[in-house]
Amino acid sequence: MEKKERTLLCIDDEQNILNALKRLLRKETFRVLTGNSGREGLKILSENEVHVVVSDQRMPEMNGTEFLKKVKDAYPEAIRIILTGYTDVDSISEAINEGHLYKFFLKPWNDQNLKLEIRQAMEQYDLVQDNKRLHDQVLQQNQELKRVNENLENIILERTRNLEFQNRALQVSHAILDDLPVPIMGISSEMMVVMANKALHRRLGGGHAIQLGGNVNEFFDADVRLQVGNCLTTLKKCTISGASNDGRSFKMELIPLTGRYQGQGVIMTLSAAAGAP
Repeated sequence: MEKKERTLLCIDDEQNILNALKRLLRKETFRVLTGNSGREGLKILSENEVHVVVSDQRMPEMNGTEFLKKVKDAYPEAIRIILTGYTDVDSISEAINEGHLYKFFLKPWNDQNLKLEIRQAMEQYDLVQDNKRLHDQVLQQNQELKRVNENLENIILERTRNLEFQNRALQVSHAILDDLPVPIMGISSEMMVVMANKALHRRLGGGHAIQLGGNVNEFFDADVRLQVGNCLTTLKKCTISGASNDGRSFKMELIPLTGRYQGQGVIMTLSAAAGAP
């Protein structure tokens, strides 16, 4: 992201000092604003976005540390620097320790050092802003991740509930089918017995359990197998008469599966043939 033009504010009650600073910094990439007092400096700050403030210490009405403390309270992100004489070092150090100031320069200053330090102050401002943006971005991403996780948890919970419902419904459906009084057999397209309810076991099993996976030929004569094959081919419901391998006659209704399982199996219901025991 392209950075905005940075602005330096210089405050000093001596105009010749301000003129010297402007001459020194005229080739820098940042904009330079000046003011003759702390009061004027606060007015400039209220009208401009300022990133670094350099103030003289000894000024009438409001000295530099007092001015920069007000700047800190109102514009805490601005980098604050003070120009001072040797006799003020102790009080300035205390202000630095209290966080009112970024650093101080002694008068008279070295031009190259002062330019370098102001550039570094601008870089420090940019660094702090970049860190703040990254911090905000991380917070935003964490919030988004939290929302995604919560949505995912809700989706998983809902799907789990749906799966539990489906499993329960399937279990109940199997129980109902198993307890129906009508003998029912499920036959796959491979002619394997894949389902047999209790009534079918009683009617056809002769006291023995019907093993799933067996071939239809194990229970019925060849004609029944042929009719089951025709039902799978035509996909039409039909009623036939057939016999079990032990010679009992039955009336059989063949119902082909539909929908996604079309052509994959047949439902057979049995009832005793007319005159059969």
